Amino acid sequence: MNKKDIKKVVLAYSGGLDTSIIIPWLKENYNNCEVVAVSGDVGQGTELDGLEEKAIKTGASKLYIEDLRKEFVEDYIFPTVKAGAKYEGDYLLGTSFARPVIAKRIVEIAKAEGADAICHGCTGKGNDQVRFELTIKALAPEMHIIAPWREWDIKSRDEEIEYAEAHNIPLKINRETNYSKDKNLWHLSHEGLDLEDPANEPMYNKEGFLELGVSPEQAPDKPTYVKIDFEKGVPVAIDGKKMGAVEIVETLNKLGGENGIGLADLVENRLVGMKSRGVYETPGGTILYRAHQVLETICLDRDTMHYKELIAARFAELVYFGQWFTPLREALSAFVDKTQETVTGSVTLKLYKGNMINAGVTSPYTLYSEEIATFDEDHVYDQFDAQGFINLFGLPIKVKAMMEQKRQGK
Repeated sequence: MNKKDIKKVVLAYSGGLDTSIIIPWLKENYNNCEVVAVSGDVGQGTELDGLEEKAIKTGASKLYIEDLRKEFVEDYIFPTVKAGAKYEGDYLLGTSFARPVIAKRIVEIAKAEGADAICHGCTGKGNDQVRFELTIKALAPEMHIIAPWREWDIKSRDEEIEYAEAHNIPLKINRETNYSKDKNLWHLSHEGLDLEDPANEPMYNKEGFLELGVSPEQAPDKPTYVKIDFEKGVPVAIDGKKMGAVEIVETLNKLGGENGIGLADLVENRLVGMKSRGVYETPGGTILYRAHQVLETICLDRDTMHYKELIAARFAELVYFGQWFTPLREALSAFVDKTQETVTGSVTLKLYKGNMINAGVTSPYTLYSEEIATFDEDHVYDQFDAQGFINLFGLPIKVKAMMEQKRQGK
């Protein structure tokens, strides 16, 4: 699409450094086009304060602030937790699955507004450009996409700050404290500055660094017990109190944060090929993953559990790579939902200085039989049966060894 044909652009707007300067940049470079800003509320909290005034002052015609928290948790977070999906074994996908829910709403608004294009502030080095654009392609394949970081001459965050200062755009950051952060209901990520060198230990105890909790050293000396009830793999209550999805995450964030739970220092492989170092705070999410995993140990049979572990890694890749709206992700979710039909019960964890200690699990669908598992005398399991089982199970190994001996003339 020719630039002169673009009259109205819908911008994914956070009010941060990137999107703050994109509004005047769009008007300068796209024939003073109308810019409609959209902010998806996925739990950023006070970051949304004053955004409407700021967006309009910098040139937007209007700002939509869409409350997506419930949809975010129920339709994106919980399905991923049920899958047990962790990217590269550690990353709980906080930024990854927030992008498709935001992009989906932006597409809906762009269609309602009759926009000619959708614009985002993702850099050409990151994963988020892929996550936004794959969602747009899946839901509005005809929509033109503008990615300023792939067009403009700005090369660094310092140059962005210079542009903002030249255009009198107020910023909440400065050059010294300019960590790149992403915050939502699920997590907070920190990147940049001293964290770019993996040799540097994160400054967990530095005032203002951690926002969702404290370091393990600063956590209370007394443990906290938390009991989580699940129905078909979905958390429904904490300490016996029924709660909605958003309240459950918020409550666990508070409990986990107070006890130093959920800090992760990772060097991850980005989709675009480079490695990046990030520090993540995911207090409530870390508790939920652990509790769900513990419940599955008594509710899933061995073969289902082991196969589910295999697809969990692939599920995590799909989420990380921005492929939420794909047939494979939907098919894997259908498989996961089938496995969760009996994942109902209660899990108690002891939280203590960054640790989560198992403190009990029960389920009406438990497959654990104390009568069979006991080391005391029982009348259910005949230990002599193990001899025939081992003979048959080990037959391929025995035959291979025998044939090798025969070939060697032994």
